[in-house]
Amino acid sequence: MAGRRSKSHFQVVYGRKNVRNGLQMRVLGAVALLGAGMVLAGCKSAPDLTQTQALSLVQAYYDQQAPQGISILVNNDGMVQGALAKYWARTTIFPNKYWADFKLTDDGKKVVKLPAGGDKIEWRPSSLDDKTYTYRVVTVQANHLRGHDLGEITDEMVAGVDTAKGADFTEGVDMTGVPDTLQQIAHNPGNRLSAKRHVDFALVNGAWAVHGIQ
Repeated sequence: MAGRRSKSHFQVVYGRKNVRNGLQMRVLGAVALLGAGMVLAGCKSAPDLTQTQALSLVQAYYDQQAPQGISILVNNDGMVQGALAKYWARTTIFPNKYWADFKLTDDGKKVVKLPAGGDKIEWRPSSLDDKTYTYRVVTVQANHLRGHDLGEITDEMVAGVDTAKGADFTEGVDMTGVPDTLQQIAHNPGNRLSAKRHVDFALVNGAWAVHGIQ
């Protein structure tokens, strides 16, 4: 009897506890597997984003913006090039011999416009040897910006976005439709025709979209 009571006591105290612990472990294991499955399912729901796809998204974003003329800084050499191309003609030269006024010609008005409006270019360098002075004009031809040379795409943390990626790329102007001489002027020192940018992508309804460009 003592032996049976001891055995019964062992089963009551320890056997049921083992069963209870076993059930708890199975439940916890099921929950863990369910959680892992949800994580894996979440990972699988994010499609790949290749550099080609990313660049296409960037260009589509730019194409949705209003086209704009290209800002060009015209230096002394550029003024000479523009005069030879008959974009502008000198109308006044001042006593100091380095200040002058120029007027846009009819051909010039077809390719450039002045930020302040009108057709008068007031050329006002600080001295005869001032090689850094420039005058800004804007092309009449308006184009969309272009994205190129997109770098490595990486996972990112972006405020307000559950799943995000990002990459650096080069933003540049599109010279399509701009006359050759004006393109040459645009490539003179002082002009910046491209810039480094960073794009953030967000996963929206199962597809990647441009979240923002800085």
